[in-house]
Amino acid sequence: MTTANPALPPVPGSQVDGEPVVTDKQRSRKDGQVGQGSVAGKIIGYIALIITILVIMVPLYFIVITSLKTYSDVYADPITWWPNPMEWNNYVRVLQLSGFDLYLRNSIIITSVLTVIEVTLGVLSAYGFAFVKFPGRNILFLLVIATLMVPNQITIISNYSLIANMGLRNTFAGVILPLAAVAFGTYLMRNHFMSLPKEILEAASMDGAGFWSTMFRVVLPMSWPTLSAFILITVVGEWNQYLWPFLITDTEATAPLPVGLTRLQDAEGLTNWGPVMAGTVLTTLPMIIVFLLLQKNMIKGLTAGAVKG
Repeated sequence: MTTANPALPPVPGSQVDGEPVVTDKQRSRKDGQVGQGSVAGKIIGYIALIITILVIMVPLYFIVITSLKTYSDVYADPITWWPNPMEWNNYVRVLQLSGFDLYLRNSIIITSVLTVIEVTLGVLSAYGFAFVKFPGRNILFLLVIATLMVPNQITIISNYSLIANMGLRNTFAGVILPLAAVAFGTYLMRNHFMSLPKEILEAASMDGAGFWSTMFRVVLPMSWPTLSAFILITVVGEWNQYLWPFLITDTEATAPLPVGLTRLQDAEGLTNWGPVMAGTVLTTLPMIIVFLLLQKNMIKGLTAGAVKG
């Protein structure tokens, strides 16, 4: 091992106390390479982000502006990027002539009832799988999770036959019952419950908290971000249900908004896209409001447990 003379500058390639000597020039060159790589990575990241935003936002932009265009403006050549004049009558037509109020009422009823059922059963079943010990618990949980692997389309024929034989076609019960699945919520909430600090649960038990008291006063308050994500995912999923309600409903009395959009398109034909796009905007708007209200808690819930330490 060689030792550099402190009175002389270090010689590149030599070692001091077993470590290779790095000069300021070499260090600045290395820092410059790292800086260039970092800048290039940021540029690529920004380009990818811009492309992603364009892919998502451009179709949404055209939906909005098409909903405000006149019939002739929709088919203008070259394409117009801004409606001139704005045709607000498209929205008036949808609200007054398409039965939008009935479809909106039906969607609110179906989504609200399904959300209450799925969240309640999902939380209760997840709490049981996480904290109640009983024979075959793990096997039963695997069976619940296995239902997530089965496409919904496979069960449509059997569900339709069952609901029709029960006389529940064109009823809210007929729409709701086959959609009230809780496997996803059970999986999501059970995994979150298992990640909670056991010390807090043990402390609650030592303080005399019972089964229900522990769930409502300890576990659920600590689980609000994940629970918010579960609620939002459920609300959006049930609001957008189309295939099953389309098959099981024939009238405006129980059909939700996505089915109403199909019937609106049939009524307007395949050429008058202004009212159809206006109906699409009105159908999407409630979910955008819900997402804006719950987005922070949803992000926290979906990323919970991603970083430790």
